[in-house]
Amino acid sequence: MSDVILEARNIHKAYRMGAAQVSVLKGVDLKVNAGEFLAVIGASGSGKSTLLHLFGGLDRADQGSVLFQGKDLTRLGMGGLNRFRNRDAGFVFQFYHLLDELNILENVLVPVMAGCSVGAWLSCRAQARIKAQDLLGRMGLKDRLAHKPYQLSGGERQRVAIARALINDPVLLLADEPTGNLDSATGNSILEVFEQLNRDGQTIVMVTHDARIAHQATRTIQLVDGKIRQGLSEPNLS
Repeated sequence: MSDVILEARNIHKAYRMGAAQVSVLKGVDLKVNAGEFLAVIGASGSGKSTLLHLFGGLDRADQGSVLFQGKDLTRLGMGGLNRFRNRDAGFVFQFYHLLDELNILENVLVPVMAGCSVGAWLSCRAQARIKAQDLLGRMGLKDRLAHKPYQLSGGERQRVAIARALINDPVLLLADEPTGNLDSATGNSILEVFEQLNRDGQTIVMVTHDARIAHQATRTIQLVDGKIRQGLSEPNLS
């Protein structure tokens, strides 16, 4: 049985900017194995974030297929995509995307509430709260549960975002420049979180423009002008 859980097959994606159509991805083929920590490195505009969004079902390819555990995401309807994004994929973004009106415990619980009916939430909320508290404790935030995001540092907010991404036990964790808004020391601490998650078996795909950051992954590929540059499977791109 194949251990490939995520695959891009001849992916093309373009966007219209005014009167012009800009090709972002130009025939990308890529496989991600279960338990892998893959870094996709590339300059701004290389297509790396677009590829991550296609992997997460946040956008659709113009041509080609994205397969998750053998299922073609490009053929799923909105309901199927919503279930995939809620249950199978967790997302960590550069700018956290936390809700300032909620405390950090409530922020972590948002995916659970979004994925179930009112009745189901009432029956599972106690267990979900315990799980969220445990995740935040693992992130070193057990004493900050009642704090609002704006009361936290950037590194703490990113740890909340990671806990939120993990609350539904996703098969796949997708991270878009997760250290891009942090100083070097804080960014290194976030990378240590990802490394530990990967050692525990979490499959991770991370995009970054920083070769030093990419070096921490177990495998690295480089996107150049919408295509994968061959021969760059080693993490050290310097």
